[in-house]
Amino acid sequence: MFTPKYPPQDTAAASAPVTAQVPAAQAPAPVVPAPVSQRPTIQLTPGSALALAAGGGAVVLVVGAVLVSMLLAVAITGVSVALVAVVLRLLLKDLHNHR
Repeated sequence: MFTPKYPPQDTAAASAPVTAQVPAAQAPAPVVPAPVSQRPTIQLTPGSALALAAGGGAVVLVVGAVLVSMLLAVAITGVSVALVAVVLRLLLKDLHNHR
């Protein structure tokens, strides 16, 4: 059930009959088709690896700055709401005492 299902191998190139014989001096280089199941490899040069590391570091710094600023905004909002609650409580207490 969880096993991967691969497409059938392309057998059209392998079953094509060879009809003409070319002398070895004029023979073109044989063309070998790339297997379907292989993915192209990515080769990193030192410059591209450095650029990739710098880009990753920049992303980490930007995401960290955004998260810290959001945390700071929540903290400031919480302190503001707490101060407003204290002031309102004092005003209501003062209003009830002066009756």
